[in-house]
Amino acid sequence: MRQFIVAGAAGALSLLSVSASAEPLSLLLNWTPAADHAPIYYALDNGLYEEAGIELTVEPGKGSGMAAQNVGVGAKSLGIAELGTAFLAKSKGADLVAVMAIYANSPFTLYWRKSSGIEGPADFAGHTLGNPSGDAARVMWPAFAKAAGIPEDGVSFVNIAPAAKIPTLAAGRVDIISDFYNGHDQKIETLGDDLGSLRWSEVGLNPYGNSIIVNGEFLSENKDMVARFVDVTQQAYRTCAEDIEPCIAALMNNASGLDHDAMVAQWGRIAELMTTEATVNEALGWFDPVRIQETYDLVNTYFELDAPFDPATAYTNDYLDTAIKMVE
Repeated sequence: MRQFIVAGAAGALSLLSVSASAEPLSLLLNWTPAADHAPIYYALDNGLYEEAGIELTVEPGKGSGMAAQNVGVGAKSLGIAELGTAFLAKSKGADLVAVMAIYANSPFTLYWRKSSGIEGPADFAGHTLGNPSGDAARVMWPAFAKAAGIPEDGVSFVNIAPAAKIPTLAAGRVDIISDFYNGHDQKIETLGDDLGSLRWSEVGLNPYGNSIIVNGEFLSENKDMVARFVDVTQQAYRTCAEDIEPCIAALMNNASGLDHDAMVAQWGRIAELMTTEATVNEALGWFDPVRIQETYDLVNTYFELDAPFDPATAYTNDYLDTAIKMVE
């Protein structure tokens, strides 16, 4: 064993032991740490990756688009990205393969204040929509606009940081925000009865959401390592689905500025997004080939893919343990 000094979330120094035989591996998150990443931090804090011979480094991200690009060019071995965005990147030459679904249902949701006069998408024209430039919902906006029957250029996008979405909307500095459904309760707490919302699935768009992606070349050369990573991660998500408290504790131990109750509420929504017939009956993280095709068709319909590809080459269920299923 070897030891080195690391700085904790509050800046405190501690000794961390890592097996001399552990192989380094990097994981780029889609955004900053939140409840959907709690299982990863749970596995880290409990030494599960280390036991599997992996020295995992987790880095905060700046959007699914950025994660897909970094993994696609091999700058990062693994990442988390919304699958439609990953497919777009793949059509532009990104070498990546999805190995585990986190959000088996689409998390895309639009929020507004009813007092602004907006009742639904028909009222979006002429309003501002706030989100980061790398936000997956901004990348996929043309698909939503077409499905909802509204002009693609009807809204004006405003760049705001992820953490600023809710306060910016509440202050009226933007009229609409895009966000993931896992943060729904926080918006209810902030805006109460003035909150208006629409999940993209309500207009018939339900592509696969956040998924773990791997650089294709890295995968071909490190299949055993990827298998070990997926095994630990899949088990961690199942453990957290049964009891989220120790996982939220691990998350908050590794990320500052998070509210415990908000993260617990967020996880409740995430559990909804993780639960489908396939994840309950086949395996937690399972990709349904039919829905993979539907996700690809959605992207291919609403975007001009630079180079169409067979979606079967963009994912695999081979690294999932079928004995590990999502709780009902």
